[in-house]
Amino acid sequence: MADIRNDFVGIKSPNPFWLASAPPTDKAYNVVRAFKAGWGGVVWKTLGEEGPPVVNVNGPRYGAIWGADRRLLGLNNIELITDRELQTNLREIKQVKADWPDRAMVVSIMVPCEEQAWKAILPVVEETGCDGIELNFGCPHGMSERGMGSAVGQVPEYIEMVARWCKANTRMPVIVKLTPNITDIRYPARAALTGGADAVSLINTVSSITGVNLDNFSPEPSIDGKGSHGGYCGPAVKPIALNMVAEIARDPQTRGMPISGIGGVTTWRDAAEFMALGAGNVQVCTAAMTYGFRIVEDMIEGLSNWMDAKGHASLSDIIGRATPNVTDWQYLNLNYVAKARIDQDKCISCGRCHIACEDTSHQAITQTVNGKRMFEVMEDECVGCNLCVNVCPVEGCIEMVPLAPGTLDQRTGKTVSDSYANWTQHPNNPMAKAAAE
Repeated sequence: MADIRNDFVGIKSPNPFWLASAPPTDKAYNVVRAFKAGWGGVVWKTLGEEGPPVVNVNGPRYGAIWGADRRLLGLNNIELITDRELQTNLREIKQVKADWPDRAMVVSIMVPCEEQAWKAILPVVEETGCDGIELNFGCPHGMSERGMGSAVGQVPEYIEMVARWCKANTRMPVIVKLTPNITDIRYPARAALTGGADAVSLINTVSSITGVNLDNFSPEPSIDGKGSHGGYCGPAVKPIALNMVAEIARDPQTRGMPISGIGGVTTWRDAAEFMALGAGNVQVCTAAMTYGFRIVEDMIEGLSNWMDAKGHASLSDIIGRATPNVTDWQYLNLNYVAKARIDQDKCISCGRCHIACEDTSHQAITQTVNGKRMFEVMEDECVGCNLCVNVCPVEGCIEMVPLAPGTLDQRTGKTVSDSYANWTQHPNNPMAKAAAE
């Protein structure tokens, strides 16, 4: 069977599935239940400095976005870091790590952007015997207004500075958690690496408002008639997370830097996609909050079965395999041509493909053939955009079929070129232009 044991910056766990720093990792009771269910590790919910307690709201903390079947697509949370006493958390972390030595125990930390504050908390966290720390530079609400969280993560110089402080004052691996609320994710990742961080984790939540109550005109979740922006997470943010992971993995300045992938991981397939784009493991939150801790059983079984079926012996066989195939738009092969094909045996004649194409695309799907209601693609009009594939309610009914080299493209009247090699010499290819110059 495939070996899914994970070694992330020297932190070992029986599988690559960790729980992210969030409500599910706020106390020993939850974490023990998670380990019993099979999770490979946890990132303990963010600890703050000793002092006045953090005070959370006592009303709704989550806004939500649902699909048509009421399936949860995204959560917007306004919860702060742990509101439990520091010493209570430290005591529980130490005990759980002692009881579960084979599981990864990483502790998330957020304190003011002052060197003494970090120097003070690092030794007491290290004393617990945990395996590493994660610097929370991503939280977009509550703490950021106090000069922490994403307020630090949006300034590369601050990231580098704090990472350097931590590396100078602890033996533990330092993971920097990055905020997606920034224009270019590569700059904070580079700063973390320059500061000596061992890895980055991303993405943290996306600053958002999920909706407005149209009775009292308050953003959701509503607290006594008022609302605030929060952090968006869940399946809806996965595309954002995948892109940012790929950007760091393929950036020449951070290539090879360990990445812990976060953002909408719900199934084994999600995890495999993150790892294929360069993540060394994944962290999960919303899926556990939606379906419970035992969802990890499906993740472990699914990943193992897929790896066995594909002949992948270990996680190293898949980590980063897709990264070289991520490129900039200008380098895509413009000689490649694909056309939509409708499987008439699967078609239920709903007409969604026709309406979408007729109203908003290229009028390439007819709805009447020989006097019958029947949907077919007119190849001479089809540009291969695949909108019809995405709106079709029947999986596999419409597929994109590449035209073989030498085939006449009826839409353009040109012959499909032979291979990518032709594109590398094409005058419209920026790489060919650069070579010629």
